[in-house]
Amino acid sequence: MVSNGLPAKFMSQKALNSITVTLWPRSLEFLVRGPKPWEMIVYMSDCALPLGYPRSLALCLRKRVLPGLMMGVFLLVLTLNGQTQTPDWQAQVRRYAERKDWVSAMRIVDQEIARAPGDMDVRAWRARILQWSGHLAQAEAEYLQILQVSKSDADNWLGLANVYLAENKPHDALRALDMAVKLDPGRADLHMARGRALAAVGDRRCAQLEFQQALRLDPANDEVRIAQTSVVGDLKNELRFGEENNAFNFVYPNYDEWLSLRTQWNQHWSTTLLGNFFQWGPANAGKFVGSVTGRLPQLGALTVGGAAGHDSGVLPKREGFFELDRGWKTGESGFLRGLELTYGQHWYWYNSSVRILALTGVTLLYLPREWTFSVGVTEAQSAFPGLGTQWRPSGIARLGFPIMSREQKRLSGNVFFATGTEDFASLDQIGSFASQTYGAGLRFFISARQDIGPYASYQKRSLGRTDANFGLSYGYRF
Repeated sequence: MVSNGLPAKFMSQKALNSITVTLWPRSLEFLVRGPKPWEMIVYMSDCALPLGYPRSLALCLRKRVLPGLMMGVFLLVLTLNGQTQTPDWQAQVRRYAERKDWVSAMRIVDQEIARAPGDMDVRAWRARILQWSGHLAQAEAEYLQILQVSKSDADNWLGLANVYLAENKPHDALRALDMAVKLDPGRADLHMARGRALAAVGDRRCAQLEFQQALRLDPANDEVRIAQTSVVGDLKNELRFGEENNAFNFVYPNYDEWLSLRTQWNQHWSTTLLGNFFQWGPANAGKFVGSVTGRLPQLGALTVGGAAGHDSGVLPKREGFFELDRGWKTGESGFLRGLELTYGQHWYWYNSSVRILALTGVTLLYLPREWTFSVGVTEAQSAFPGLGTQWRPSGIARLGFPIMSREQKRLSGNVFFATGTEDFASLDQIGSFASQTYGAGLRFFISARQDIGPYASYQKRSLGRTDANFGLSYGYRF
């Protein structure tokens, strides 16, 4: 009970009058008294003093202390209620901006600036409104003043670059975007903006490279694809060919040449055609692989395909497979920028007595500064004559990283480690042996249309056997 300021021993039971003050905010629960959890009971007494206590003191308490207490409680309640009901000023600004009510939007922002003159985020909102409302010179001046105080925020440099582009100053925009990308190279929106600026100065090849980098950082970003198509045209086809060599210490070397064509028909459908040609000692073999991929932005991608060819006793006679792929973007500022999960099943039929089913799951993490890390696990069910059905696990971990980027040229690399039997697509890779594989690769983008990628690996098998593998691939987009 909250009394009129006197100890409880001075209270009498006569003429008690109560005043109930409703407190809605739960933060005031420490003041709660009485029978209801949201009410404070203030008791007033005309005859609450013992005999002999000065009556003037009681009158003083009633006339001065209690009214002050009541007024303080009411003001506190009104203040807290006002705080809980105050709408988000940024949401208000967005609503006014959608209606193009620039005067009302600017009035709210100016009020926030008056409350916090040193808050550069609020000043940046003022610059955006100036840009959206067409006051480009004032917006440029506002951003330049902000950058004199806060040079480490990539969003401010991006905002200034957007103003420069609107003012038809693409070279100034490029310099601003260079600073933004330097501060946060893992943001897809910065690379997309830089691609637009490069296209504005006429460097479409470098612009294409920037858009590709943005898609690597955020593969599900349809806005980047639209910008890429509208600025540099849509490169629907990728022709790639390569050559691979395997040098064994226990048998003749193997050679493999391949040629593939991937076509992106539209944003939902793509096809891949692949031809492999093998020279394995006295045996010459080849196979043809075809697949179709369907993609929906909210559901991911599904790939279905198969293979057949001239096996010569060293390849599967037939193959069938499917793969599910789903990616998520987690943010631009944290350690994890994106996550991609893949699950696939692949069937290999060598003959009526040798069959293999491989179940594979891969987790790919997108990290800051264009780094990636992936882990893949495969569980293979094999059926051999006289051995019955067996399950064999294998796994691979891969780390990808950038090496250098200069104008339109870009170099990246990767290292990996694998254990178990990684490849069931050839006869030498199946059987009861253990292995550890160490490898690395490079990928050099000569231009937006061309890249080349060397790679090498070394596999240690049981019984002292080894396999040294090295190869090269080249891709051209048109």
